[in-house]
Amino acid sequence: MVEETQKNQQEHQDEWHYQWDKYKTQAHFLFFDWIQPRTLQDFDGKMVLDAGCGAGHHVQLVASAATHVTGVDLNASDVARTELSAFDNVTTLEGDIARFQPEEQLDIVYCVGVIHHTDDPDFTFDNLKKMVKPGGLLIIWCYSKEGNELVWKVVEPLRRRFLSRASRKMTVNISWLLTALMYPAVYTLYLLPLKKLPFYEYFQNFRKLSFYRNFLNVFDKLNAPQTDFISRERIESWFSDKDFTDISITPYCGVSWRGSARLRSGSAK
Repeated sequence: MVEETQKNQQEHQDEWHYQWDKYKTQAHFLFFDWIQPRTLQDFDGKMVLDAGCGAGHHVQLVASAATHVTGVDLNASDVARTELSAFDNVTTLEGDIARFQPEEQLDIVYCVGVIHHTDDPDFTFDNLKKMVKPGGLLIIWCYSKEGNELVWKVVEPLRRRFLSRASRKMTVNISWLLTALMYPAVYTLYLLPLKKLPFYEYFQNFRKLSFYRNFLNVFDKLNAPQTDFISRERIESWFSDKDFTDISITPYCGVSWRGSARLRSGSAK
């Protein structure tokens, strides 16, 4: 039986079920960028947990190497179960990653693009740490506070005020429109060596992706019920050298953090 902590469970959020059920993503290189310096080889023969698996897109990649992958998601586990039905080495479960505990600790726990959407990312990280066996890997990718000032100072307040009660159709249409409006600047101004422009690094990736995938990135930000942007100081406090070794914390495209480390033997739970 799985165990759960005493913190109140995060409420189900229909926005995520809608997103993962309706839209699919296949930009595999992003996942491998987000987990660097870790690679698919790190998952070889390991028992793994995807914390906040969504529709299971990352699980599909990891399952090709891992002995077994458990995907846990509060809002879209049924979608993941359908998407992953062909994999014999995958289990999907519904659960709040801030409270969920597996029957046994895992070799690798990864949480990609999810922890910043939870009610309390600090509490969630502490719970994820409990899932990892001594010597095992914990991998996080999250939005950074640094580099996203325009988003958390302007976009987020506007989203909360005008889109929190909007129909999904309206949010989808606005996302398509905003994506299209970015293209002229991304393929003219942002081709110049003007590295001080906001999101300059981010738009290097933008040009690698299809219009559809860029739309999904925009929609993800407008559809998310809540987002907590994580500062460097905060993620460094998560991966304290008191509890971890082989620590790696690096920025990605100027708008996110890649954090990973191995849990020390005897680390306080």
